[in-house]
Formats: sequence, C-alpha cells, structure tokens
Amino acid sequence: MTPQELKNSILQLAIQGKLVEQRPAEGTAAELFKQIQAEKQSLIKAGKLKKEKPLPPITDDEKPFEIPESWMWVRLGDHLIIERGGSPRPIQEYLTTDPTGINWIKIGDTDKGGKYINQTKEKIKPEGLKKSRMVHKGDFLLSNSMSFGRPYILNINGAIHDGWLVLRPIINFFDKDYLYHLLSSPMVFSQFSNRVAGAVVNNLNSDKVALTVVPLPPLAEQKRIVAKIEELLPLIDRYGAAWSRLEDFNKRFPNDMQKSILQMAIQGKLVEQRPEEGTAEDLYKQIQSEKQSLIKAGKLKKEKPLPPITDDEKPFDIPDSWKWCYVGEIFDHNTGKAMNSSAKASNKKGAVRKFITTSNLYWNSFDFSSVKEMFFSDDELERCTATKNDILMCEGGAYYGRTAIWNFDYDICFQNHIHRLRPYSKISEQFFYYIFFLYRNIGLMSSKGTAMPGLSSITLHNLIIPLPPLAEQKRIVAKIEELLPLCERLKEE
Repeated sequence: MTPQELKNSILQLAIQGKLVEQRPAEGTAAELFKQIQAEKQSLIKAGKLKKEKPLPPITDDEKPFEIPESWMWVRLGDHLIIERGGSPRPIQEYLTTDPTGINWIKIGDTDKGGKYINQTKEKIKPEGLKKSRMVHKGDFLLSNSMSFGRPYILNINGAIHDGWLVLRPIINFFDKDYLYHLLSSPMVFSQFSNRVAGAVVNNLNSDKVALTVVPLPPLAEQKRIVAKIEELLPLIDRYGAAWSRLEDFNKRFPNDMQKSILQMAIQGKLVEQRPEEGTAEDLYKQIQSEKQSLIKAGKLKKEKPLPPITDDEKPFDIPDSWKWCYVGEIFDHNTGKAMNSSAKASNKKGAVRKFITTSNLYWNSFDFSSVKEMFFSDDELERCTATKNDILMCEGGAYYGRTAIWNFDYDICFQNHIHRLRPYSKISEQFFYYIFFLYRNIGLMSSKGTAMPGLSSITLHNLIIPLPPLAEQKRIVAKIEELLPLCERLKEE
C-alpha cells in the first residue's frame, strides 16, 4: 500500500464513522442539522443571506456507504455558501507592486500537498475587486479548474480569480479541519470528478459543488475524528519516508545488482580460478608474441614500450593468476575516417560505402535505421573497416566509451569518432566489453575535454585493465550471461 493509499484509507474510515467510536452524549447529526437550518432561516430573515431554491432530497443511490445512525447524509450546499471568483481583464493592467495592493491568489501560490495558502507572488489594485471576489483568512478555497477539487485553507486575505471557488460555512457547525479532511477524501473527489464539465479544461461550478453528498457527524465527534487523523498523520509521514527509501532501493537494485555482478567478475570473484587453465602471464606472452609477428611482417608499427604498472595505478585487487595490462598491449586500435574528409580524389581508387557513426553505436547493439554513405579510398579500407568480432567504442561526446562488438558476417566502415579495438591474439571480446561497460559506469574510464568530453587514442591506449586466463574469461562471460537476465527481469517487475 502506497503512503497516499494509506492516507486515503484512513480518511475513508474517518468519514464512514469507523475511526473513532460514537458517543450518545454528543447528540446526533440530525439535531445539529436542525440547528443549522434554524440559524440559516434566521440569517435569511435578517437579510444577511439570500433565500435559495431548496436542494433535492438525497436518494439511496447517492449514498456510497453506510454511516452510523447518529450521522446524517447532507449536501454541501446545505451548510456552505459557495461562490466563484472573478478575473479583472486584462489582468496585467490591474497588477501592482504597491505594498498596499490586495493579495492576488493563484494556483501557483499553493504548495503540492499543502493545506494552507500563506502568501501570494502578486498583488492587484483595489479597483480590481469590482471584477474579482474578496476572500478572508479562514475561508476555504477549492480549485475549480486544472487540478480541480483540491481544497486549501486561507491564512491571508486576498482576491480570487475564476479558477477558484470560495466555500464559507453558514455557521460553525463544521469543524474547520474536519471539513478540510472531508473535502480531501477520495469519496468527495470522485463526486467532483463525475460532475466536472468543459470541452478543453475540466471545471467545477458552485451548483455542482453544492449538490455534493457528504456525511455529517455530530460536532464533538468531528473534533475527535480530526484529533485521531492528526495523531496518525505523522505516522503516515514516517511510513511515506520509509516507502520512498524502499522505492528508491527497488529502482536502483537491478542496476546495483548488475554493477555488483560485473565488479565481482572483473575482480576474479564470480568464478573460481583453476590452475589447469594456466595464468594470464602465459596468455600475455602469447599476445606479445603475436604482436611482434605483426610488427616483423610490417603490418604493425613498432611502438615505444609502456612503463610498468605501479601498485598505486591498480584500481582493485585481482587473483594471483591474473595480470594487469594496458589496453594498448592487448588490442591494436585506431579511429576511422573523418566525415568531413575530402571527396573522391581523382588519383585514388575507391568507392562510396556505407559507414557507421556514434549515432549507430549503442551499448552492446547497433541502430541501422539511418546509415550514411561516404567515399573511402582503397588505401583507407584496412584502417576504417570493422570485421566480425572487432570491438567498437565511441570516442567523443556524452556517450564516450559506449561499446559494442561487431558480430555480423559482413564488414562495415566507421567514422573517426569511433575506436576499433582488434585483439592481437585470441581473447574473449565479450569479457572485455563487460570491462569497458563497468569502467564507464563506475568512473574508471578517463575522458578529456570540458565542453565535449572524449576518450582519446592515447587515453584508451594507456587504460589499465585486468587480464585473466582465456578459459577463465569464457567461464566468467557464461556466468555473467546467466545472471544478468535476472537483473533485467527485476527491472520489469
């Protein structure tokens, strides 16, 4: 049950006479009603109240639930003077900054979930009252458009526009706070909802509010109901705070669980280490051997050796059978062709080819709904083409580091804001995808640039990542892919 549902439930119990006991010594609502009608007739005879057409009797169909025998069903119009505000127009001509101006009460002067209106942002000139309506501290205001049916109690004097109704008890036989809770109850709001009219904006009018059927308890019982509600409200607030924390936890839990799984994975804590699978040092030597073969064959330029990785640079502990490496030691990487490059050169062979941009590259997926074309010369193809199992990563912008594996059986060209990472030797590309995904989400993937952050080739080259034995990489990926669907199912629930 949500906090609002709990509050509604308490209000419902209150207006059904189930929140406090009935006491015969407090009289009945019928006796109270007779007093109200007597006072009303006295005011009419004294000329202080206009005589109005009697409201229709309340039918059994209009009574939504049973109430105690000492209570009575009444219409709001039997007990309240209900009047609509008015707006002097054009309102700009009546607004004033003079401190002696009259408070101009607007919907924007209310607080969400608030009970009182304590101040206004604007004032109007006194002559605006001719086309508006004056209201006073202690009056009830009921919004009759937009968020219709929401009650407020005035703590100030002022003037209201035609988006408000003012409700004044004919005499004080409604406890002010009981009336507020009554008007706030789902039962009353549902009647307002059934009576609103308006082609574009739903509106209440005074006649429809006057017809609203409500339960009337004896006055002393009204006060006891209010005391009980106000005793319970702080408990509801505490429940609401706990509910919000729980809701926040539930919303974050699937992502937090996903992050925890990946953190355990890249720290060597998701699956056990098996000595028969060898060590990362063995794999690293194999990768370096393959890299040297490519250099000797002229397919790769010889690079300046990277410095040893210090203990201070290692972001977390890994198993003894693992090894810390630089991305540049495991992957050959480069960016593609700039989109504003020169068009087809007369002295170069090539063709117009489809290519992907950062707008096509998402986490672990691609969007091909809009694929561009550009001329690529033949000597650009090797550097600017992704083949199956290449890792592609966004280089710049808000989504730098966003990564996916090209798992298609055809090749694709790519632009200069995408890094292509191609391993020197056999590895699990999916394992390293998960490393990059986690690094980006926990702040371990450095970026440079203020207005437009980016992941330069040098920064990527020097990024420090863990390397497990190949067989363990595969077992880690299998375990991750067993567990991550559970996180996705939690997001859907």
